[in-house]
Amino acid sequence: MKQPKYQLKAEKDLTIFEFVSEGTKGRIPKLIVFTETNLKDFYNLAFGDKDEETGQLNDRIVSNNNDTEKVLATVVSAIYAFTDKYPEAWVYATGSTTARTRLYRMGINKYLDEVLNDFHIYGELGDEWLPFENETNFEGYVVKRKTINFAS
Repeated sequence: MKQPKYQLKAEKDLTIFEFVSEGTKGRIPKLIVFTETNLKDFYNLAFGDKDEETGQLNDRIVSNNNDTEKVLATVVSAIYAFTDKYPEAWVYATGSTTARTRLYRMGINKYLDEVLNDFHIYGELGDEWLPFENETNFEGYVVKRKTINFAS
């Protein structure tokens, strides 16, 4: 994505990323965390504000720092970095609220052509995984990096 994004700081294994949102509410530290699940190569993506006292992620706070596009582009850049290191990973994301999940869908829609160049993307609807459709209110999303085929 060619959108402006914040500079990321990552731990060595690229499962925890930090950055600072800068906007109308000031400087707000953020965390992006990839957590392995009980399914092989299936990771949960958690994103939210970093609690400055505990260092923990809080995905319930609504910052309204007027930098949504830049924040989402930063999260996407973390997904690229993570899937560069773990190319077999499936990354699952859902919002902590229905409105946040809808925001993710809108972000995917806005950059769908670009996303589909690099990722397989599916939406969760009940017990099913369906190919992403821009008008469907999915409960969550999963992406997997497409492999590069150098066949001539």
